[in-house]
Amino acid sequence: MIMKIAFGCDPNAAELKKDLMKYVSSLGHEVYDLGSEDVIYANVAFAVAEAVAAKTYDRGILICGTGIGVSIAANKVKGAYAACIHDVYQAQRAELSNHANIITMGSQVVGIELAKCMVKEYLSVTYDPNSRSAPKIERIYEYEENA
Repeated sequence: MIMKIAFGCDPNAAELKKDLMKYVSSLGHEVYDLGSEDVIYANVAFAVAEAVAAKTYDRGILICGTGIGVSIAANKVKGAYAACIHDVYQAQRAELSNHANIITMGSQVVGIELAKCMVKEYLSVTYDPNSRSAPKIERIYEYEENA
């Protein structure tokens, strides 16, 4: 399935973002660059998270030095579910077990080849709403609605 993928990062991660955008495009997906110039990484994280939550894009990929800051920022947006990943198994489970619509990673802690493997795995799987994780995910949605 071809997806529309929104990318964003801080200036330190611009090169990794550019390389990943080329890679994701080579997998057949549409890629969209929502920025990398703002040193306040939260701004680009909010932009990607809002666009993904609004379903303008199917999924998002955010990058900063560690992946932590953009993950925290993105998760402040209602309807955005960002998972900070560091290995291929986490990338897979971000979608399969947690229905994360955004993944985040750190340009200072993840090399390009691992990043490609993680992104490929994340984009290759689809959450099953009938899985054993469904009640756990529904509880998150319920809490968000009532918060």
